[in-house]
Amino acid sequence: MDRRTPLPPDPCAIALLRGGDRAAVTVAVLALHLRGAVDAGRPGTLRRTGAGDAATFRHPLEKAVRTGLYRPAGPRELTGRAVVRRALARTRAELVAAGLLRALPPGRTRAARRLLAELGECRPLPSGPAGPDGPAEEEMLLAVALHGERALTALLPRFARDSGLTGRGALADEGRFPFGRGGGVRAIAYHGDDDGGRDTDGRDHGGGGHGGHHHGGHGFGGHDFGGGCGGGSD
Repeated sequence: MDRRTPLPPDPCAIALLRGGDRAAVTVAVLALHLRGAVDAGRPGTLRRTGAGDAATFRHPLEKAVRTGLYRPAGPRELTGRAVVRRALARTRAELVAAGLLRALPPGRTRAARRLLAELGECRPLPSGPAGPDGPAEEEMLLAVALHGERALTALLPRFARDSGLTGRGALADEGRFPFGRGGGVRAIAYHGDDDGGRDTDGRDHGGGGHGGHHHGGHGFGGHDFGGGCGGGSD
């Protein structure tokens, strides 16, 4: 039997699964910022820079975000720009194909909620700002993907504030209105889980929670979503 080590789940996809479009864009922005390709502009806005290796994109949403910053924008405006919307739609479609989101009725699947619960257990909320000896980029991105504004504020408080990634609109990133209040095909409001956010034992297994049951890996975008903190092999 072919045995392989699962790759870590993609932070942009995990963020979209947990908190929707705004959360996914936040993770893409953070990834570009850590590589020197995006910085805070005028208060509450983001701008791309000439520094950093702009050709290195680990997820299509990162490329779309940098392209979308053809002029500075706040996080809300950036999320609505056409190139970013298209990348978000493709990511949602891939999550549906992976069995982590349902198209109709729209919502996270039980497998998705278990995956988020397991990842949340393995990666607790960061306790302080990132430093020279702080977490690696992948761990920082996964922390923000899983914990949203709280993790971003803990790791990079100044950038989070100056860029407008925290503050107004925080409800969207915390998952309370993860895909916007409005409906429409473009938004796909994943407000309902397959069994109301509870497993058959009656416990809440919402996104980013704890106590999820073990679930096997899901292929998605070239990544294998392995269950458990240490991953596994097939």
